[in-house]
Amino acid sequence: MSEQYEFFATTAKGIEPLLSAELAQMGATQVEPARAGAKFRGSLATAYRACLWSRTANRVLLPVKSFPAPNPEKLYGGVKSIRWSDHISSKGTLAVDFASNESQITHTHFGALKVKDAIVDQLRSTEGERPSIDTTIPDVRVNVYLHKDIATVNIDLSGESLHRRGYRQQGVFAPLKENLAAAILAITGWKDPSEETCFLDPMCGSGTLPIEAALIACKIAPGLRRDYYGFNKWKGHVPKIWSELMEEARDLVIRDPKKLPKILGYDLDARAIKISIGNAERAGLRDLIRFERMDLLEVQSQGPKGVIVVNPPYGERLGEEEALKPLYRSIGDLFKQKFKGWNGFVFTGNPQLAKNVGLKASRRHVLYNGALECRLLQYDLY
Repeated sequence: MSEQYEFFATTAKGIEPLLSAELAQMGATQVEPARAGAKFRGSLATAYRACLWSRTANRVLLPVKSFPAPNPEKLYGGVKSIRWSDHISSKGTLAVDFASNESQITHTHFGALKVKDAIVDQLRSTEGERPSIDTTIPDVRVNVYLHKDIATVNIDLSGESLHRRGYRQQGVFAPLKENLAAAILAITGWKDPSEETCFLDPMCGSGTLPIEAALIACKIAPGLRRDYYGFNKWKGHVPKIWSELMEEARDLVIRDPKKLPKILGYDLDARAIKISIGNAERAGLRDLIRFERMDLLEVQSQGPKGVIVVNPPYGERLGEEEALKPLYRSIGDLFKQKFKGWNGFVFTGNPQLAKNVGLKASRRHVLYNGALECRLLQYDLY
């Protein structure tokens, strides 16, 4: 049996149960939801699989050591006690992320500097030279979380947030993060859609929801097009495991359009449609998603059943809320008049505005768009 490790996958608040279910489905054991993430056990292949396949995670962390760090000296000493030559070359590059909660060290930049100093000082004393700093694409990214004066030092196997799939180079106002879009789709039940069903986003913005819906339908691993991970130059990396997982992922892709559902994205803004098309092209999905400029009032049902998700503006600026009430009423009218038999969803950060939809939500799911608490409202359209 391959060596087993403890890991921690991070995500946004509200998504922890979905992430935990994903990890368990990938073969992770002892999965335990936590605040903004989930603990799990598995082999290195399990962690690589999470980096490649998780649609809802932000990062996958490999804990290296935990120790009390009530002051800068203890933090420095604890980090320096780790044998860093097992993880990073003295000729390589390094970045440090530091977060603190309910601890005496509160200045995160200062904490990161102490961690960096401990690593480079140790490597310089043992190797004769030290790694340089690269905050964008380092060979190894070290993540330190200080909670109640206990420091946990991790190797960030993802390198950069996993929500960055590589297809979105440009967004419109307040675009959804890709893993939040994937979480919304998971809640809607868009998991293994048949070719008879349909997904529709009538206010698609930069196209994130339709693109994520297409990735799921085509069984495309969300990390398949990324060319940078935090483990690529980590000394513990096993390239053979990663290449096998990549080959397996490529073989699973469904390429026949006849076996795929209809996926549609509309928006009144012509610029948004142009951006959506560009994003879909970079995702390799241009021929599988129909993007079209269309007013909400002109949208029509595209079959007897499907999923329609609307992410309207939230009215965050003064005076906007009153102006948006007719839009929310139009969403309710659209659902009632044209989408009977479908599953309807509205994602909003403004519960008061959502009342103008005029329909009773059968379920309410709390998710966070950044720091903003939002609701995914589910409507059963009969």
